[in-house]
Amino acid sequence: MSAPDRVALGVPLWPLPLLAAALPVLATHLAWWLSVQGDYIPLCNPYLEGCTSISRAARHGLGNDLFRMAMLPCATLQALFWLAAHRWLRRHDPGVGPWVLWLGVIGAGFLAVYVTFLGTEGAIYQVLRRYGVHMYFAGTFLALMATLRRLARWPGEPAYRLLLTVALGMLSLGIASVAVDATVADRALKERLENILEWNLGLWLTAMFAVFAWRWRREGLRVGLE
Repeated sequence: MSAPDRVALGVPLWPLPLLAAALPVLATHLAWWLSVQGDYIPLCNPYLEGCTSISRAARHGLGNDLFRMAMLPCATLQALFWLAAHRWLRRHDPGVGPWVLWLGVIGAGFLAVYVTFLGTEGAIYQVLRRYGVHMYFAGTFLALMATLRRLARWPGEPAYRLLLTVALGMLSLGIASVAVDATVADRALKERLENILEWNLGLWLTAMFAVFAWRWRREGLRVGLE
């Protein structure tokens, strides 16, 4: 891949993936802390002990309100990120198809569905929440895989190995989740393990956006007047 042309004018683009990484982390942990303070959930390390899920941590009281207020804009930020990522890929490789864009936007759309119905009651809303979060992770992971497929063709691309590590980490957690569901009979233990996997999957997802922020800052990628 030839060295990219630097854009002299315009707004730096790297804060977009940085916000897409930081906002969910801040919203999730603030909601968790508020739920602990409100005695809605027990105090523990959810990454290691799995005493609560992300959904339960953000389901009640003020934590739910703040989580939804932060995460709905975050879904928009992530959709915009995938639009920018698609244009970035096409800037270096005009043959890139629409899969990165559409998979990422679909994932962001399901994130909005999940957040919208978080804290609501009823069987239909529970299905929407469950499929919303599952499709969010699936769509985002597939968009990452489509991105990696293109980056693999760029000799010396510095983000490739980092993003490949993220993808393998997410894949490992997904396989572990399937294994837990299929082999663990104890309901309480299964729930704890699934919660641990869910919290750690969120970290890997955050790392993916952070890698893009680092890569785009290194390139000096900007949007606006050239």
